Amino acid sequence: MYAVIRTGSKQYRVEPGHELLVEKLDGIEAGQPLAISDVLLYSDGQSVAVGTPVVAVTVHCTCVGHEKGDKLKTTKYRRRKNYKRVYGHRQQYTRIVVDKFERKGN
Repeated sequence: MYAVIRTGSKQYRVEPGHELLVEKLDGIEAGQPLAISDVLLYSDGQSVAVGTPVVAVTVHCTCVGHEKGDKLKTTKYRRRKNYKRVYGHRQQYTRIVVDKFERKGN
């Protein structure tokens, strides 16, 4: 049993018990439950349901916590112009654990 969900403009293939990092979800604290209804594909083992655009399935998750990714450094440089800029970025993530799938309707 698996599903493909969309969160943070990215798509993830998830299964019950699966842990993954998604872009930071505001307003969610560690230990709080989370329901994701933006499910693009769902398979229960025998059949596959592809959404147009979404399937009537809700993925129930639990937030484990928030963390930061690796530091990325970027440099801008112009030769012979005495111009050099270095800046960094650390993406913020939310770690979630998939608990179960709940099918709505049929």
